[in-house]
Amino acid sequence: MLRKLLLAGAMFFTPLSLFAQERHFVSYGGTAGFQATVWGMKDLRTFDKYGLNGDVVLVGGSARQIQGVLGGSTEFAQVDITAVVSANLKGADLVVVGGTFNRIPFSMVTQPEIREANQLKGKKIGVVNFGGANEYSVLAALNEWGIAPAAVTIMPAGGAATRLTALSAKALDATVLSPPETIKAEKLGLRILLHLSELRTSFPMNVVIVRRAYLEKNRDAVKRFMKAHSDAVYQLKHNKKKGMEVLQKRLQQKERDVIEATYDYYGPKFEFPPRVSREGAAATAKFVMDRVGGGKAIDMSKIIDESIVDELEKEGFFKTLAK
Repeated sequence: MLRKLLLAGAMFFTPLSLFAQERHFVSYGGTAGFQATVWGMKDLRTFDKYGLNGDVVLVGGSARQIQGVLGGSTEFAQVDITAVVSANLKGADLVVVGGTFNRIPFSMVTQPEIREANQLKGKKIGVVNFGGANEYSVLAALNEWGIAPAAVTIMPAGGAATRLTALSAKALDATVLSPPETIKAEKLGLRILLHLSELRTSFPMNVVIVRRAYLEKNRDAVKRFMKAHSDAVYQLKHNKKKGMEVLQKRLQQKERDVIEATYDYYGPKFEFPPRVSREGAAATAKFVMDRVGGGKAIDMSKIIDESIVDELEKEGFFKTLAK
């Protein structure tokens, strides 16, 4: 049903010359600035450039995105690595074919009176839910600060907007947010305790996934997708004007300072060529297995398949984008 709705809506915006081609969808899970690497494929027309009849679609939450890929409603999805590990532990056949953001994209935002990390002890820290990127980010920060997880209360508190409201109402002491919410938080007088992208730990926040069976049967389509994705990433990373235009359109944000701050936070950190941090993937896999693995182990080398990225590098594709 989802795929039928996507196709019906897309017909009104698709050039007639593309109707004969099979359509390919990539989902993204929200409206944070790090999703620009997917938005750029549509807005910078890199789908068209590489002969792929593609479109992007918002599917809220990584669990629903994965359901879409497994059910065939979407061929590709951009999710964080925790969602992939969780799904494959339950028997999914997902494979990661590339990644564009290997840092924690959040900042620890606190009440203004909290000026240093030790003051988080005994405090309530809100996350979206347990077992995902939010909780991983909080635990990674606590680890680097030498604070035991038991010294704080980590609690599910809803999406970014809900948590920002709770923080401003003092129902939470801290939470993790990303631009543009962090800019809004500062305007409300809240404190940015630390940009977690500055932590030593790496974290594959943006990874592109497909079903392994799809990769095996449709390798050419996946290769064209990765060309389009890589081209968009390169433009976003190296052309601030284009990057800000994509963000302004997708975030529907009129304040230039918010758009510029969002770009400055994400743009330089986008990964090009689009490779996944193996160190970050291994650490994340351990985190997920400890919580939901039920004693099962998972081999990340069997989940990450960057053979197409390897091919593109060998063929000199990435160098051509830099010319």
